[in-house]
Amino acid sequence: MDQIIKNARVINEGKIFSADVLIRGQRIERIDPSIDVKFKVTEIDAKNLHLVPGIIDDQVHFREPGLTQKATIYTEAKAGVAGGVTSFMEMPNTNPPAVTIDLLEQKYKIGAETSLANYSFFMGTNLSNFTELMKVDRTKICGIKIFMGSSTGDMLVDDHQVLERIFSERNDILIATHCEDDKLVKERLQMYQEKYGDNIPFECHPEIRNEQVCYNSSSFAVSLAKKHNTRLHILHISTEEELALFRNDIPLKEKRITTEVCVHHLWFDKNDYERLGSKIKCNPAIKEARHKRAIFEAMLDDRLDIIATDHAPHTAAEKDNLYNKAPSGLPLIQHSLNVMLEFYHQGKISLEKIVDKMCHKPAECFEIKDRGYLREGYYADAALVDVNKMWTVTPENILYKCGWSPFEKYEFTGKVSKTFVNGNVVYDNGVFDEKTKGQRLEFAR
Repeated sequence: MDQIIKNARVINEGKIFSADVLIRGQRIERIDPSIDVKFKVTEIDAKNLHLVPGIIDDQVHFREPGLTQKATIYTEAKAGVAGGVTSFMEMPNTNPPAVTIDLLEQKYKIGAETSLANYSFFMGTNLSNFTELMKVDRTKICGIKIFMGSSTGDMLVDDHQVLERIFSERNDILIATHCEDDKLVKERLQMYQEKYGDNIPFECHPEIRNEQVCYNSSSFAVSLAKKHNTRLHILHISTEEELALFRNDIPLKEKRITTEVCVHHLWFDKNDYERLGSKIKCNPAIKEARHKRAIFEAMLDDRLDIIATDHAPHTAAEKDNLYNKAPSGLPLIQHSLNVMLEFYHQGKISLEKIVDKMCHKPAECFEIKDRGYLREGYYADAALVDVNKMWTVTPENILYKCGWSPFEKYEFTGKVSKTFVNGNVVYDNGVFDEKTKGQRLEFAR
């Protein structure tokens, strides 16, 4: 179906301007101040709305296969589309973990059959799958994921010889890392168990997984990447101390080491554990307020390159537990744009910068073909947003399979009106068109 979006305030490549956008099939054909055509076309009036490129979330956990009581690719992609996310990259710590080509392709098959958004899946690592890692075609997947610190699942890779081999022999593909010093975490956890027994307060989580835990591992990953000229991407930076490892004096395209910051580390701090407890327990931990201030500044000045979620749902029953039993992770993908729009209304970030960090830079960082921008010839992945519409998060409008959100009862200002995926209006003011599924992301490497 051919469509014209009329009277939109387009946010793209550092500018905001009024334009019409002609979509023919899956792609954008024209962007002009005024477009009139002689063929049949559906007109969409975007008066008072902003048109942004579809958000690309480079770190999500959709739990399928094997952990589908928490989430599925279908449910979480649907929640993402409602929040303006049109493409995602999903992590390998499912059950079984995606540590072989065959297991990875099984996830792609589920994505093709069920995902409303475009998709890619990381290849996982363990201590014995190096042969499989060498088979990976770097043009067909987003990257390789290494858990250098243990989180959810059993995929820890902390053997220095194994890491040296991966960093040196697969330096042609993006390697994404979860960086925490697992040995130090275990030592510190033991200290707190001796003090509190089974009743460790959740406020202690950022003390157990503290700044040193993060810096030890991140600095080691950076040293390996520099030694072997590896294309390294460090996920969910959460501390002020780690910022000294990264640079902003060259464009992202020239960087061999890039970084991500997640919305919950920008939004929450240690004071929120008293109110939310296990709901905001995640790895790396949400820490003291000085860290969120520092990483926000580093995101603005491009030491931190992209904004993502680390969307990681668990059931409410799983989270409603004592510290040691409550799993780490929280659901975020439906509300990531809302969080950033709140910062916009607070005067902390521009709309152009939000689009740069959530749309342009992920596409650039991962070298995604024909997405991440509103450009003629690119796929029509986009969202129409009413940046001033006020709405409250309630159980009725939470779309995560787990059914809860740390933002419940919060009134956001800004809401997605429509989401286009490959030219299809997949989401329209609460109504979904599920006839057409998303596509596998392609990479120009």
